[in-house]
Amino acid sequence: MKPARLIAVFPTLLTLGNAACGFGAITFAAKATQNTTEAVIYGPLFLSALCIFAGMLFDMFDGAAARLTGNTSELGAELDSLCDAITFGVAPAFLMLTFVNFPIWQGDEYSLPFIYTPRLVWTIGALYVICAILRLARFNIETDEDDAHDSFSGLPSPAAAGVVAAFPIAMPELMELGNRGATAARVAEFLIPAVKVALPLFCLAAAMLMVSRIRYPHFGTQLLRGRGPRKNIIQIVLAVAAVAWAHELVIPLAFCYFAFGAPIAAGWRRLMGAKSPPPAAQ
Repeated sequence: MKPARLIAVFPTLLTLGNAACGFGAITFAAKATQNTTEAVIYGPLFLSALCIFAGMLFDMFDGAAARLTGNTSELGAELDSLCDAITFGVAPAFLMLTFVNFPIWQGDEYSLPFIYTPRLVWTIGALYVICAILRLARFNIETDEDDAHDSFSGLPSPAAAGVVAAFPIAMPELMELGNRGATAARVAEFLIPAVKVALPLFCLAAAMLMVSRIRYPHFGTQLLRGRGPRKNIIQIVLAVAAVAWAHELVIPLAFCYFAFGAPIAAGWRRLMGAKSPPPAAQ
């Protein structure tokens, strides 16, 4: 194969890598249903969440690689959306379904009344998948090459998937709290069941935000083009410091801040009677 053809194929391989990560996330989550012990169930769910984050990396670089090599096309855009529907639509919903419906924590200290019916959790997962597909389809028809890409209209599907996948990533730190003294153990006894209760609600909220018209900043584009405000740099520095201190616990907080911070701020502006910002570019 000629070098030029290899360069042309490279962005497509990155996009397909995204789809492979999504399939891997579903596969690992399915393995959790085949076991009953905490250690065995926890491992596949953690790996499933890691696959979703790996898919985000492929999704970040495939578009950049296509633009860098001059191989952007409608086929690539459609292929990207199809792969995103798997990794950021189906995989997070199935991960949430597995996370809630199966006994992840064994022992009385992590017991939790089952307040969700299987049908309700399945319905929330189905709504998430539908909203993710609608979000991707809307992005395709409303975006063209001339857009500045400084912001998004509605929560991006990778960020919504990050809200769901971040909690299984944080579970090791939460479980480790039980070994850090009596106070930390009491905190873990509260937080671990609370995560199981809250995750379907976060999944449903992320689904609604994906099909909303709330403006979300594109931090990567703004920083690379030198358009990002100074506070974005400060936020990144603080986030790095927080990760160094609290490790995986910061990941769900960061994704929830990005996902829910914009609608809270928009609601506050409306409550206070402030003028809304101009419509966002896609």
